[in-house]
Amino acid sequence: MQKIGPLLIVEGANNSKVPFSRSLYIESEKLLIDTGAEAESLVKLEKEKGINIIYNTHYHPDHTRHNYLFPSTKKLINRVEFDTCHSLEKVANQNGITQEWGLEGMKEWAESIPESWIKGISGFNGSYEYEREMDYEHIKLIFLHTPGHTKGYSCPYFPDLGVVYTGDYDMTSFGPWYNGADGSIEQFIQSGERLLSLDAKTYITGHQKGIFTKEKFKEEMVQFLAIIEKRDEIITQYVQKGLTFEEIASIGIFYPKKALDNKILYTWERIGIRKHLKRLGYSTEGANHNLVQKQ
Repeated sequence: MQKIGPLLIVEGANNSKVPFSRSLYIESEKLLIDTGAEAESLVKLEKEKGINIIYNTHYHPDHTRHNYLFPSTKKLINRVEFDTCHSLEKVANQNGITQEWGLEGMKEWAESIPESWIKGISGFNGSYEYEREMDYEHIKLIFLHTPGHTKGYSCPYFPDLGVVYTGDYDMTSFGPWYNGADGSIEQFIQSGERLLSLDAKTYITGHQKGIFTKEKFKEEMVQFLAIIEKRDEIITQYVQKGLTFEEIASIGIFYPKKALDNKILYTWERIGIRKHLKRLGYSTEGANHNLVQKQ
């Protein structure tokens, strides 16, 4: 485990690649941020050092994965998503499942969810406020509201340390993920730019690449956000060839084509394409979902 001042970085399996993520632990406060790290590591921390409170940046399973391991520990999530987490129907709506597949699709999805994750997201004791400085004995912590990945997404910022945990602003080759119904391309860009404006010298991502200096993070962010424009270009080319929405959604623009056999990934593929089409000024029309450019 790597340390930056009082922050202990707890890795997830497979270099914290989805469906895992990094967690942050502050021993002096017995405080844990996100639970996507290795279960064994988190349980060991709880046993040897103690965990009094868990903060989750958002409700996605790669960041709440092991909440269920700590049933008696106080758990808080951002106030936007607190209500969502107490209803699978609301979670399905935020992920776009109901919109794409209706109530039957929502029921099918709900039946496929591991019981451990349901326990994890339904066990929150309350919510925390955005943009409010939490003055712990040894650290100061602010949860920045950085929507785009999800509507309620937050990035923990430690101003005295010059450190920010950027989570899913992760600089991976996949690119920005805003593929739930509660995601937003425009907000993702705005939040990415906000992260660069912080008085921070160290950026910790939730997946894969890990720790960046501000200079390197800025370089990576330019390339990361450029993937959005690349997706625009690809989708525009297919539209100009006369493909329907259904045809474009089966190509594999976000996820590899073979991965689209997975219903949830196919759902997110469809939602991501819808967001780009709207951004480009197109709407779907008729049973065949033919694309029509708005005037």
